[in-house]
Amino acid sequence: MSQQLNDQERERRESLTQLRELGIDPFPAALYPVNNTSVEIKASFKDEEPMEDICIAGRLMSRRIMGKASFAEVMDHAGRIQLYFNRDEICTGEDKSMYNIVFKKSLDIGDFIGVKGHVFRTKVGEVSVHVKEFTVLSKALRPLPVVKTDADGNVHDGFADKEQRYRMRYVDLVVNPEVKETFLKRTKIINSLREFFNSRGYLEVETPILQPISGGAAARPFITHHNSLDVDMYLRIANELYLKRLIVGGFEGVYEFARNFRNEGMDRTHNPEFTIMEIYVAYKDYNWMMDFTEEMIEKAAMDLNGTPETPVGENLINFQRPFRRVTFLGAIEKFSGVDVSEMDESQLRAFSKERNIAVDETMGKGKLLDEIFGELCEPKLIQPTFVKDYPVEMSPLCKKHRENPELTERFELMVNGKEVANAYSELNDPIDQLERFEDQLKLSEKGDDEAMFIDHDFIRALEYGMPPTSGMGIGIDRLVMLLTNQASIQDVLFFPQMRPEQ
Repeated sequence: MSQQLNDQERERRESLTQLRELGIDPFPAALYPVNNTSVEIKASFKDEEPMEDICIAGRLMSRRIMGKASFAEVMDHAGRIQLYFNRDEICTGEDKSMYNIVFKKSLDIGDFIGVKGHVFRTKVGEVSVHVKEFTVLSKALRPLPVVKTDADGNVHDGFADKEQRYRMRYVDLVVNPEVKETFLKRTKIINSLREFFNSRGYLEVETPILQPISGGAAARPFITHHNSLDVDMYLRIANELYLKRLIVGGFEGVYEFARNFRNEGMDRTHNPEFTIMEIYVAYKDYNWMMDFTEEMIEKAAMDLNGTPETPVGENLINFQRPFRRVTFLGAIEKFSGVDVSEMDESQLRAFSKERNIAVDETMGKGKLLDEIFGELCEPKLIQPTFVKDYPVEMSPLCKKHRENPELTERFELMVNGKEVANAYSELNDPIDQLERFEDQLKLSEKGDDEAMFIDHDFIRALEYGMPPTSGMGIGIDRLVMLLTNQASIQDVLFFPQMRPEQ
């Protein structure tokens, strides 16, 4: 196979030389005056109304050469359309070079061409472009994978190896059309959320990616060095603390679609670089944010699919409001049969070991509860469910519950066994916040490398006063996975992280 590919590449370089010998630039820089797409032509053509002076461009995907006449198929960004070539109409006089040499011998599948002509319908009813002139726009020096589809629609010899597809997404997008559709849907989902926020008058902002303190979440950061300042800095693990500084500064509502970075494991639902949307709104609480979140997600599902119901693997997820609401400790009791609300750290560790839940001595009470919930409850929460009222040890940035100081006003949205969104009534008491940071510091000294640092500037900001605020973060990659029925996060990222190629 390797020798075959090398032979094909050699033949393409010979074709490249032929074009140059004919005085044809195989990589011209000139503007090409495209005025239609394949989809627009098919949608608007009517037999009784001629379409003249059509100019389209795209990648050559097939050819059927039949003497002086040939058919081909070109793929542009919108779709595919058939082309019809007639030698005598393209070339005049004795010069047959454009057809005989260029089209028949020097062009290959994958090359970019531009064509001008008029639209007609073939005898078998296919809308096609009758080519009067064509131009070589870019020569492909490597062959595309040959993907064959039989009469029943089954794909053979496809570009199917997952690792190759992720590494060479540029090829994947060309030969697997459903991949492009997934990413078009991703953009539609983000646009739906943005429209929802903008309709409420909230402001889209940008916050630093390079941060002097790794804060806003419990996660292991990536560390880099700032040469001019001669200080180590962190790629952000969360944008929360900066967005709340803007609420202190007087904005009513701010949101950001952010790239975050966490130096942790990789699996079907985790990538070290990921997209999150966080929003903070003044004078609101977590009850209001639950209503806001379910309305937002129902809208995204409807905008994308025209229905609140979405197939996800073997399940049919219904995003129609209202979503179910359960308490965190209540969920553990329901699925384990044990009330853990009064257990201390040692009792929780013993309970975890009894249930064969992997824990270690560095974990404090909050981390232990998180592991217990993740093992016993998460996989059973399939339909959209708000899990609320988390223990205070699990939520260093969250306001204490107004009725029970052992709990916090926090919820997570669980769908299909995974967390999709996380939200709080935000902690705005600077004294309480400092004490929570200090508790996190103790966990760090104990060996927890995901514990938070103390952000003294954020404490100072709170000391200037932050109004009652609710904030919510939603994992965009996971939301896209759900709404497009993709099982792996790598399938909704253009360029997922990969081990270096051998």
